[in-house]
Amino acid sequence: MSATTTTPPAGVITVYSDIWCSFAHIAVHRLHATRARLGLEERVRFDLRAFPLELLNDAPSPRPGTDSEVARMASLEPAAGWQLWQAKDWLYPSTTLPALEAVLAAKEQSLHASEQLDLGLRRAFWAESRCVSNRKVILDVAAATGAVDVRALADALDDGRARAELSSHARLSATDAITCSPHLFLPDGSDHANPGVDVGWEGAYGVGWPVIKGDDPKVYEDLLLRAAAQAD
Repeated sequence: MSATTTTPPAGVITVYSDIWCSFAHIAVHRLHATRARLGLEERVRFDLRAFPLELLNDAPSPRPGTDSEVARMASLEPAAGWQLWQAKDWLYPSTTLPALEAVLAAKEQSLHASEQLDLGLRRAFWAESRCVSNRKVILDVAAATGAVDVRALADALDDGRARAELSSHARLSATDAITCSPHLFLPDGSDHANPGVDVGWEGAYGVGWPVIKGDDPKVYEDLLLRAAAQAD
């Protein structure tokens, strides 16, 4: 599937998102948890793609924004893993581009390697207060997954072979084709922006807080079953 094509092949769900995004943290957790519960690990894979908010907004994601989301979003899906930032202030990541690039680079090994690294990096940021812009943290997370060849990933990061793909995702994310993080695409041609969650905002981002109008986690069963049906 090319970087400019949104409809994935059978048995794959494409996910455009950023690691900084709390809604994407929930979506990715629910995808993994629902896939495991339905016994579809061998039939459905996730193709993680970048929706790099800092490039779309021309600025890093403000820490007050992510801090304001933790308690409210954690109440929707506690098992995803959350905490207010606990490390030193100067260790708060100023960018997620290296982490997003690493997730793309890991696809050279397999979609499984890529999705496990993505999941690990999200937990590292949201639940463990780790600086996911740091190369050592990224490689440590990769090693902890048990699914990633860390040496091969380090080589890919050193030569930047996934950087052009990251840039192409950014260009597509700036169009109407991708509307938000997370935005999911299924093999049947359907797409689902922030599935199951209806959210508004009280006040400006970084000053106010998210207001959840509705949440239906059961939609993930339908998404996984539809993707699996395409693989039959």
